[in-house]
Amino acid sequence: MSLTLRTAVIETAQAMSAAGLSVGTSGNVSVRGRRGFFITPTGMPYASLRPHDIAEVDWKGRAEGSRLPSSEWRMHLDVFAARPEVGAIVHCHPPHGTSLSCVRREIPAFHYMVAVAGGNSIRCARYETFGTAELAAAAVEALQDRRACLLANHGMLALGATPQDALKLASEVENLAGQYLRALSIGEPAVLDDAEMQRVLEKFRTYGQQRPRPHLAWSSQK
Repeated sequence: MSLTLRTAVIETAQAMSAAGLSVGTSGNVSVRGRRGFFITPTGMPYASLRPHDIAEVDWKGRAEGSRLPSSEWRMHLDVFAARPEVGAIVHCHPPHGTSLSCVRREIPAFHYMVAVAGGNSIRCARYETFGTAELAAAAVEALQDRRACLLANHGMLALGATPQDALKLASEVENLAGQYLRALSIGEPAVLDDAEMQRVLEKFRTYGQQRPRPHLAWSSQK
């Protein structure tokens, strides 16, 4: 199990880098384990990572292994503690999401797909110094009833049941951030109201689920 989780961290971190969501050694990835969580080490290129490089941090914040954990281990620890349903966290510094975070602007419901993060906006957490308990608290606050947020003057955080889910959400939020920035270059985007977003969120509860159905109401049968 340990090897599987360590490998999942490596594969997700490498995919995050390949997708352009983080450059160099910026960002970090973690996966929940039984005794705590596994997280990318600090300051190591993702391409060079091997399973033994992945740090394990227990629920009291004690790290094990030959490498020091990411400087943001506390943020991962506090998010996991606050959100027991979360199995993996992706923290990245993507171009569009980070640009919005630097003007401390959340992503409102300019597009219905904002609901992919769990609400009618993607909040921007207040600024705090990286690697601190204060940043961890700001992230937990911004993620209340959400699966993703921006971090002011810093980057993005995305949560998922699995590493693949968290990475997919990070990519979707970055795409939305890019669309929002382009819309802002034309004018102030129209924002969907709360009632409409509530309808969208309800539809998202079963969005993408495929189940065998004997008959569909919109069938072309005569």
